[in-house]
Amino acid sequence: MAILRSSEVRGMDDSEMDEQLSQIRKNLMKIRGVLASGGIPEDVSKTREMKRTIARILTEKRSREVKAKK
Repeated sequence: MAILRSSEVRGMDDSEMDEQLSQIRKNLMKIRGVLASGGIPEDVSKTREMKRTIARILTEKRSREVKAKK
């Protein structure tokens, strides 16, 4: 799972953003599930970057909505 930067997110269309968002959320859910069951997931340190990437995608989607309304 590659971490997406803002410039990469801006270059995507809406369907690509939705697809990436669902993949990242699935991966994050898996990590949280392992943590909740008392296990140690492989990539605990990536949770922060996953959350930030989700925020980047949602921010870009929202800014496109606002631009479309104007």
